[in-house]
Formats: sequence, C-alpha cells, structure tokens
Amino acid sequence: MVPVTIAKLGLDSVSNAYVVLLQERNGERVLPIWIGRPEAESIAVQISGVKHERPMTHDLCQLIIAGLGATLRRVQVTRLQNGTFFAELHLERGGGAPVIVDARPSDSIAIALRLDAPIYVSEALLGGDQEDGLPEQPAGRDDDTLSAEKLQRHLEQLRPEDFGKFTP
Repeated sequence: MVPVTIAKLGLDSVSNAYVVLLQERNGERVLPIWIGRPEAESIAVQISGVKHERPMTHDLCQLIIAGLGATLRRVQVTRLQNGTFFAELHLERGGGAPVIVDARPSDSIAIALRLDAPIYVSEALLGGDQEDGLPEQPAGRDDDTLSAEKLQRHLEQLRPEDFGKFTP
C-alpha cells in the first residue's frame, strides 16, 4: 500500500463530473477517482474547515466511530473491479482485533479527513498493473473507455482552472 494525499478536488470540465486526485506522498503518481457531488461537497467542506449546525452523513460516521470507542487507523483504496473502485475502513477498538469495513472510496476519504486517518492506495492501482484497468469514463464522455494513455494525456493537459474553484 502506498500512502497518498488529496492533490486536487474539483469538477472535470470534460466530463462535468467531480473528481478527486490522490497523489502518492513524496511522489508524482496520481489516481483519479470520479465521485458524486454529495461526496465532493463533503470532502470540500472538511478541507475548508466549514462547520454545519447539524452533523452531515460523514460527520455522523465520525461521531459513531468515536462514540463506540473505536479509532480509524487507515483507509485503503484496494482494487478496481468492473470500473468500480473499492475501499476499506480499518477500525480498531480497545486493542481487539481490527474491524475492516467495505466502503466506497469517496465516503472513506471524507471520513478519513474527519478522523485525521491516513489514506493508502494499492500499488497495483498507482502502478497501472490492475487487471481490470482504469475505470470507464463517467457519463457524458465521448469515448467508450478511458485508457491509461488517454488519462495520462488528459491529466497532463489539465490546468488548475479546469477544476474550477470548488465552493460547497
């Protein structure tokens, strides 16, 4: 597993879908994951430090984990299967056996930010060795699939303004 940080969060102007770019710490490899608007807003809210009067869904998850006396040790984006990324929340409670919870990467990232937990990505996903390949493009794209080479060219041509200023 490779430790990553959130390099960018914004709107992909080509597909008009939200994307979070995870970049390896102290490295250049990135993993783009297209996510839904609610999850993008939740991540942006946490990054910007905005507080809501009442807990939102990911805030509620944070409160439940803490209320149960558990600690989120890490989030792992583990694999890609049929165009869908999979992630795991690794929880620990009272020194007992770790509990691993299957979750979407977008939700996992939002929860990890709230609990200050590290995020990791499988080497295979960052290295392009994943058997299933990269995910299909989000709806609204002209091509049928997004190859690794097309993605690399697309990412190299992106400018910061292509992601826009994301405000929740």
